[in-house]
Amino acid sequence: MSLSAVDCIQPALQHARQQLFAKFRFSQWSRLALVGILAGELHVGGCNFGNFGQSWRIPRNEFLAPASPFGHIDPARIAQFAGLIIALVLLGTVAFFVFLYINSVFRFILFETVLRRECSIGDGWQRWHRAGRRYFLWQLVLLFSTGIFLGLALGVPLMMMGASGVFRNPSGHMAGLAGGVLLLIAIAVVFVLMVAAVQVLARDFLVPLMALEELDFADGWSRLLGMIRLEPGKYFVYLLLKLALAIAAAFLFGIACIIPLLVVIIPAAIFVVAGAAAGLTWSATTVSLAIIFGSIAVAILLYLVALVCVPATVFFPAYAMYFLAARYSSLNALLNPAPAPPAPAAPPVVEAPPLPPSPEPIG
Repeated sequence: MSLSAVDCIQPALQHARQQLFAKFRFSQWSRLALVGILAGELHVGGCNFGNFGQSWRIPRNEFLAPASPFGHIDPARIAQFAGLIIALVLLGTVAFFVFLYINSVFRFILFETVLRRECSIGDGWQRWHRAGRRYFLWQLVLLFSTGIFLGLALGVPLMMMGASGVFRNPSGHMAGLAGGVLLLIAIAVVFVLMVAAVQVLARDFLVPLMALEELDFADGWSRLLGMIRLEPGKYFVYLLLKLALAIAAAFLFGIACIIPLLVVIIPAAIFVVAGAAAGLTWSATTVSLAIIFGSIAVAILLYLVALVCVPATVFFPAYAMYFLAARYSSLNALLNPAPAPPAPAAPPVVEAPPLPPSPEPIG
């Protein structure tokens, strides 16, 4: 009988405990933090970055904002900022696709790490970069199809609302405008939930199928959908329960992340205050330096958060594995190997009978 989503929680907790705490090794813990970042397996929340700027009331000066943002416009300075913005957009686009490829390979590295209970990044990259390329193609397909579908799902209602004159005379079409807004919100919510469900199924179940059978993403999805059709209710409960577990983990590890948050943000705030006191002004140079040092600070903060979240980084893939292993014999054989047969007993040692006494010599 296959395990339910609830039944898989305890084996996954036991798996994480054995891998991380039965024999604690900081080297493995630190590598798992890096794998968690690059595989996108961080479960943290509750750390509110949005209100930080409201908590530090630095007096207005030229460092934060000029008194008149539209006064004394310098064309050369505008050209510098425009070039900087274009460079950042191009660099961000390239960085996004590079990270997407790295993330695709590290999904397989994380799978093997949790399955084998051993983390080896270099060897894992050599073993899984081909499978990662196939998964990268899937992520590109999902990315572009999501954009196209979202454009159609939102664009068609907007065009219909425009054709009916809602935007030309909003006050005369309040009911239609309110209904259109509610429809767009409903479409967006349903769309986000569907995309999130597809991403979870791909990370948790498509990756193991592609890894163990060397499938491309199309064949992998065909195999996975065939498995889901046999037990759609249990997979739906799995998605709901994983959402609840993710919320609980976000709250729990979000509280634990307060310490690394303070370790990074307090020095950064001191640096900002010191820069303001020194009379620094925004220019292409200072903006570039702020971006560089800010990126370093964010990277340090992200790694410290990942160190805190290592138990969740191991638990959630293990949870998915135990659920899938109950329905997929190839994974079950690796996750729960059969005990080795006992060694055959050694044959008993038979002592030779004692020799008869030699006869007495005659004469």
